[in-house]
Amino acid sequence: MKKILPAILSTLVLCSASAVARDDVGNYSIQDALNQEVAQTKLGDDVQFFFGDQAHPAVLKTMGEFKTNKKTNAFNKSDEEACQWVFLSAMIALKDRAIKEGGNAVVNIKSNYKNNLTSSEDTFQCGAGAVIAGVALTGEVVKL
Repeated sequence: MKKILPAILSTLVLCSASAVARDDVGNYSIQDALNQEVAQTKLGDDVQFFFGDQAHPAVLKTMGEFKTNKKTNAFNKSDEEACQWVFLSAMIALKDRAIKEGGNAVVNIKSNYKNNLTSSEDTFQCGAGAVIAGVALTGEVVKL
């Protein structure tokens, strides 16, 4: 009995861990995420962002296409809350890259979660699990 009990407990622990693991990919509103006060404060007005095929002023110079892949703690947060938070982290990374490269805008921003490139003017893709949420974005840094 002393040898069976640890084996049973180990099996239960392993089975329960896989039951909790999840990676739900969802689409979330870009506008809802950007309308948050913290997003407006962190992103400021130095760099403009254009998603998918959104119209933008003429590009004067292209600095290149850049990618970001961010993760955040999703524990004790709704999927939407965690995804909005990690989306903001990805947007800050694009902003910082634009400034570093001498650009003033990022155009053609697309989701690239798990290398699945999707383009939308309205939504971004986010993978949310029990513990971690992630967003991957790609966009062109330009001077308008």
